[in-house]
Amino acid sequence: MYTININNTILQQPFDGLQIRQLVKNTRLEILSVSLEKNTVFPSHESHSDTHLVVLEGLIVFYVENHPVILKEKQEFSFSKDTEHWVEALENSKFLIIR
Repeated sequence: MYTININNTILQQPFDGLQIRQLVKNTRLEILSVSLEKNTVFPSHESHSDTHLVVLEGLIVFYVENHPVILKEKQEFSFSKDTEHWVEALENSKFLIIR
């Protein structure tokens, strides 16, 4: 019999500053769920691998090498590894980081 496990991590993730939850991690893939409370900043950093970001809800400004990219609900964006970036929430926002 096949077992189905439903996970409500994203649904239950609060808007309380910066919250990061690891949803999947294996040798080939990592998926993180990020929630950012309005006016909260995800500090500047670099990713160790090419990354894809999918906005689930809200409105963010994604700064890639200090160039702002405004992303809203249901939009997506990719960027290369070792690229400096940071995120600012203009509204309570949730997004996935897939790398």
